[in-house]
Amino acid sequence: MIERLEAILKRYEEVSAELLKPEVMNDYNMVKKLSKEQRDLEAIVNKYNEYKKVLNNIDEAKELIHDPELASVAELELVENQEAKTNIEEELKVLLIPKDENDDKNIIMEIRGAAGGDEANIFAGDLFRMYSHYAEKNGWKIEITNEVPGTSGGYSQIECMIKGENVYSKLKYESGSHRVQRVPVTESQGRIQTSTATVAVMPEAEDIDFELDMNEIRVDVTRSSGCGGQGVNTTDSAVRLTHLPTGIIVYSQTERSQIKNKEKAMQIMKARLYDLKLQEKLAEETSLRRSIIGSGDRSEKIRTYNYPQNRVTDHRIGFSVMNLDRVMDGDLDPIINALITEDLKMKLEGSNE
Repeated sequence: MIERLEAILKRYEEVSAELLKPEVMNDYNMVKKLSKEQRDLEAIVNKYNEYKKVLNNIDEAKELIHDPELASVAELELVENQEAKTNIEEELKVLLIPKDENDDKNIIMEIRGAAGGDEANIFAGDLFRMYSHYAEKNGWKIEITNEVPGTSGGYSQIECMIKGENVYSKLKYESGSHRVQRVPVTESQGRIQTSTATVAVMPEAEDIDFELDMNEIRVDVTRSSGCGGQGVNTTDSAVRLTHLPTGIIVYSQTERSQIKNKEKAMQIMKARLYDLKLQEKLAEETSLRRSIIGSGDRSEKIRTYNYPQNRVTDHRIGFSVMNLDRVMDGDLDPIINALITEDLKMKLEGSNE
């Protein structure tokens, strides 16, 4: 562990020195890349410096134990610093777990009604409101990029961008199939129905992550439809992008300006292609799957929202809370924190094998 920490300290010093060079300071992308690496290393370096100070204190205490006048004080300091050493070592193990390079990014989220007809679309709308409340509690900003309302409420499909601090680190566990059990408003006999909606969470791709080849993109401009106000429907402002090699299609119509719709569509297209790249990489690194909560597979059933019992259960970790009403109002932290803790535990176990 000491060798790794010394290598990280050396790299931190190198990055700090690079950031002071004039040629680097004039390169925006390089400054952004190196600043991010510096921030990622800083917590480890600070904790390592604290660790070295504790080791030095232990050595000094061991020497002072042989002094009759200071022996009792030295013994007390030795015990305290040895406890601190053990605690810091555990903290360093956690800090040394490879950090997800996308954790501090904004996200693109897609929610779709799946099995269950109108009720699935209504549930998709409920999920969107849940995430909207959660975003508001965290001080994040939501921008809807495309929406297809359900005939009886909710959404057949809704796509949005969520921007803020460390959004992906919290919401990356939400990808998958969400199941609801309740009596639908469309059910006249009072029978409980099971319906599903799928959620996809993708990190926003930056220029340094992914370069889009515009020769592979077909741009179509159409007249907006659906919600958006009268003005949005009177001009050809909606933009549809098609990535020819993969067939991925992105549609943006929420802005009155064709230029702004195109910018949003480009961001979403980059995110989808970057996510595809990440999924391919994950599939290749099969040995890492043991240290990941779920696979992010859109078909994987990850959570059930049981209204009659006011219960939410995350099936990946067997975790339940009996306050579904509060969860739907955006109180997601107990579930997300449990997922983060379990993910960390699995990664620690994987690093110790």
